[in-house]
Amino acid sequence: MMKSMSGVILGGLMMAASATAQPAQPRHWAIVVHGGAGDILRARLGPDGDKAYRAALTKVVQAGAAVLDRGGSSLDAVETAIRALEDDPLFNATRGAVFTSAGTTELDASIMDGATMRAGAVADVSRTRYPISLARTVMEKTPYVLLVGPGADAFSEQAGLEQVGPAYFFTESRWQSLVKQLQKEGKPIPPRPQGAPPPGPVTPTAQLQEAADTHRYGTVGVVALDRQGNIAAGTSTGGLQGKMPGRVGDSPIIGAGTYASNQSCAISGTGVGEYFIRYTVAREICALVQYKGLALQQAADEVIKKRLAPIHGDGGVIAIAPDGQMAWSFNTPGMFRARLAEGGQIEVHIYNDEP
Repeated sequence: MMKSMSGVILGGLMMAASATAQPAQPRHWAIVVHGGAGDILRARLGPDGDKAYRAALTKVVQAGAAVLDRGGSSLDAVETAIRALEDDPLFNATRGAVFTSAGTTELDASIMDGATMRAGAVADVSRTRYPISLARTVMEKTPYVLLVGPGADAFSEQAGLEQVGPAYFFTESRWQSLVKQLQKEGKPIPPRPQGAPPPGPVTPTAQLQEAADTHRYGTVGVVALDRQGNIAAGTSTGGLQGKMPGRVGDSPIIGAGTYASNQSCAISGTGVGEYFIRYTVAREICALVQYKGLALQQAADEVIKKRLAPIHGDGGVIAIAPDGQMAWSFNTPGMFRARLAEGGQIEVHIYNDEP
């Protein structure tokens, strides 16, 4: 009898141990992207602009989702999707970046891995085709978090990343917007960038850039969740149109414009960088999730709509959590945004009267 009972107990223990040893079930992946917030109005964007931006956002989501669907990491998905945004002149990041008051292009980017809390960022770079990849290289190949200016450009070249000249970033619409702003402010007009084409007719892309009117807050960003349950965030921007050379906003500042932790959430922001820095917007949202137990949407709304809106801290965020929650929140007339969860349908929205 005792021997039989021992066998039952032993068998039970073995079954329990076997159950414990089973690998965790894969989670569903998800991705959220944004292409900037600002005075984005239907009347200004028009049917063609609406269609173009929705198509662009869909393409970006699909690029990141393809990485996740084949088992890739959230970090890889973020970098891939942001590179697609950096390649698209519709957005204020790299190819469609705005100009400083000196007529130069200064690019910022950051990326953060929620699983390890490692991060990389660059600011005021002017020769790298993909600043988001440079930010990741800083994270993975150096002991640092943030590199800026000539030092960041030199490291980019040493690391073998693709280099381009000033003309690569030039778009006529962004240039004419700068000229109009400087004329209005009574400031001198700088010479056109070296290698830029001579003034020509307004192209359809230029018309869409002008209609979107996101230059004040133009930024792109992505947050993602992979099947391993890890989250990541990344942000890239051409900065503020007509800014003083050397000004840096929130996009490359970890905790302000970008943040990711598996203990809370991943955030990418777009807006008036000075407010996002002062209020550590990205980290604050994640802290509300981690320490106050707020749902992701509630935490994002608390910071963006209740704290920033009354003080004119215009902008918005996208967010994702390890449990699959997705959110976005903004206090401007519009924000280019899209998301997709595994097994679902792509959602693409632009205006503030959409979900």
